[in-house]
Amino acid sequence: MTTRPVYQFKISLNCIKPTIWRRIQISDLATFWDLHVAIQDSMGWFDCHLHSFSIKKPNSNESIRIGIPDPEFDDTLPTEAGWDIKVRDYFTKSNPKCLYEYDFGDSWEHIIEFEGQKEKVSGMKYPICLDGKNACPPEDVGGYCGYEDFVKIMSDENHEEYDNMFEWFGEKYDPKKFDSSEVKFSNARRRLNKMLSYYGA
Repeated sequence: MTTRPVYQFKISLNCIKPTIWRRIQISDLATFWDLHVAIQDSMGWFDCHLHSFSIKKPNSNESIRIGIPDPEFDDTLPTEAGWDIKVRDYFTKSNPKCLYEYDFGDSWEHIIEFEGQKEKVSGMKYPICLDGKNACPPEDVGGYCGYEDFVKIMSDENHEEYDNMFEWFGEKYDPKKFDSSEVKFSNARRRLNKMLSYYGA
């Protein structure tokens, strides 16, 4: 009996140094919705904003946008439903990268890089997080500029805005903190059903 492979991805958040990144593995049967949930959980986002993937179509220079369709807001490039499209149909050795944007207000752009098919470990429950570096920015911090200000303020208890920022965030913040063993993956199907129910689909 042939064992199905898993797909390995590296997720890197754009425009922040040192780079905030994660390395994950997911089932080869995973959809883009499953990948979205795995990205959210491994990065440390709370999935409270919209998202989209932008990736080239196989054997084409045309791009497709994948996420949560919304006819009222989709422009000239419609958004295809992520739960209907498998990652294996788009990520290949010749098409290994895509852009993942989360929170269209703060506009967090991630580079998703397909690192190849790996052997599935018997008895292992996927997805898994193998490695990573640095803490995820807080939700609603104000994008890249807001995050830069946040880190500056939270690293200086004598800063005039420290108390207000600490009260907003609720605890101390270590931008270097990340432990892959602490990553917990939620049930992507359950989250999808909850989202569809919320939007009345």
